[in-house]
Amino acid sequence: MRVIGTAGHVDHGKSTLVEALSGTHPDRLKEEREREMTIDLGFAWFTLPDGEEVGIIDVPGHRDFIENMLAGVGGIDAALFVIAADEGVMPQTREHLAILDLLQIQGGVVALTKTDMVDDVEWLDLIEDDIRRVLLGTILELAPIIRVSGRKKIGISALLTALADCLRDKPTRADYGRPRLPIDRVFSIAGFGTVVTGTLSDGHFQVGDEVEILPHNIKGRVRGLQSHKRKEDAAVPGSRTAVNISGISIEQVQRGDVLTHLRDYRSTSRFDARYRHLIDASTALRHNTEVKLFLGAAEVLARVRLLGCEELNPGETGWIQLETSEPVVVVRGDRFITRRPSPGETLGGGVVLDPHPKSRHKRFATDTLTRLEALEAGTPAEVFLQSLYSSGAAPLKEIVDRSTLDNVSARLAIDELLDSGMLISLEGNQSGVLSPTVDVIVTSRGYLDNQSARAIHEIELYHLSFPLRRGMPREELKSRMRLQSRVFTGILNWLVANQKIHEAGPLVKIAGHQIRFTPPQERAVEILLRRFATAPYSPPTVKECQAVVGEDVYQALVDSGRLVPVAVDVVFGKDGYEQMVAELKSILAKQDTVTAAQIRDHFNTSRRYALAFLEYLDLQGVTVREGDSRRLKR
Repeated sequence: MRVIGTAGHVDHGKSTLVEALSGTHPDRLKEEREREMTIDLGFAWFTLPDGEEVGIIDVPGHRDFIENMLAGVGGIDAALFVIAADEGVMPQTREHLAILDLLQIQGGVVALTKTDMVDDVEWLDLIEDDIRRVLLGTILELAPIIRVSGRKKIGISALLTALADCLRDKPTRADYGRPRLPIDRVFSIAGFGTVVTGTLSDGHFQVGDEVEILPHNIKGRVRGLQSHKRKEDAAVPGSRTAVNISGISIEQVQRGDVLTHLRDYRSTSRFDARYRHLIDASTALRHNTEVKLFLGAAEVLARVRLLGCEELNPGETGWIQLETSEPVVVVRGDRFITRRPSPGETLGGGVVLDPHPKSRHKRFATDTLTRLEALEAGTPAEVFLQSLYSSGAAPLKEIVDRSTLDNVSARLAIDELLDSGMLISLEGNQSGVLSPTVDVIVTSRGYLDNQSARAIHEIELYHLSFPLRRGMPREELKSRMRLQSRVFTGILNWLVANQKIHEAGPLVKIAGHQIRFTPPQERAVEILLRRFATAPYSPPTVKECQAVVGEDVYQALVDSGRLVPVAVDVVFGKDGYEQMVAELKSILAKQDTVTAAQIRDHFNTSRRYALAFLEYLDLQGVTVREGDSRRLKR
């Protein structure tokens, strides 16, 4: 699933073009329709010629709404850069291009719109030449320019083909098992509650997942998922996703918040970054300047601390530490934009190097600058961790191979990550030294927590669906988890070792789970157990038991040990059975053997009960049959 974002000057036909491509006009607000000008983010979707479905985000082009534009453009896979043929390159054209370049949106297509309003072909050629000069040195330098008319649907087929070609070689978004959804829209639907939307990255959500809203740490559960207005059981990275959340009210969420799994991320109010000051910036960037920071869908005030210099002139790059007025959720590699609060101006942007620095840096400390250079290049631990995130859980040697680290660097990375608790062994020694060449299955803390929560949730759902069963069959849980056998076994063993769940033969259950009967079921159980107490050695048959309490309650009584089935249709109460075993052992302590007839007479029961009892003890290894007699097994 890919997402395309529009960009370009106001009134250059972005929304009209989106409608021509998708059949859906992206403007949602009444004011937008009346003014014929996009104010907030709009969304649509369409199918490319190669059959791939894509989402499209339509952003405002007017300079007064540039900050709404920034909330939607960060998570896109490609840009649809719109320039009107009758006006050419305009101020917001250049600003939007600078933003795309700072965010390093990898590729796109230029749509030269309103060509139906220009009769002079030479004029179109001149406009294209001007566009090429403007694009020179940017990420759109090699982008194709397609002449179109949204109103008359001219060139739409060629534009669709160009978009398909642009996306064809782009890899799909990686699933690191730690999803995050920067929220760009919040609303409520009657009967369903709170719904948030955004472009999903780094992992997938499933219906039933426990989630939290960061940075507020508000917890809820995924009630439903939609992508392109279709209900989904799971949402994948890169998709435009709507999430219906239970347990969270609409008043608790706002644009810029991030939806994640529990404990996958933590917010921060300080991070280190590599920054580039735009060459068109009107002034130099000075230490301690207050800026508006745009990160994902979030917009917060931040203060810039320059590291290693007093100021950055237009076109220069440097190290900075940003301190935000409110907590934000960032990950190494995330890109951001800075703007002057007033008068509004895009200043520059950069890439996050350390989302959680330990403290405020000394601005000219050599060790700090050396560390930032190493972070930009990527330390062995960081390279290994990225390979681990992309694998989820895999043999250690496979992750080392994928990281392309040599054995010495890999050993250092593994030791560091084991010490920090970010690398977990699911097999063998849980805390000792691991060689880069061993075949042991390892995973990250985030992935382990995510899958453990999934397993616990599945078992809890099973307990709710079958409250009278002792536990969930292990193989059924494995089928629902859809994990490789070794990974599943490793996670299950970790849950058992940490007393999150208990194993009982082929069954697993939540720690503390107990079978509980309803009041009517309890009364039926009391009636049945009185019959066992009245005639412990000639009890009711299995069918008679099931007729009194029902099959499920009967099985629950067997699972809990209150009834002991010894044959297909013979069952004893726990007390009666234990009394019979004790008396049998007492008899055989005085004489070597005993017959079925003697047991029948001793307990004043029928041959059927006596024989079933003895044959069951043979199977249990208590007695051994010798002809018509039994003796205790030595």
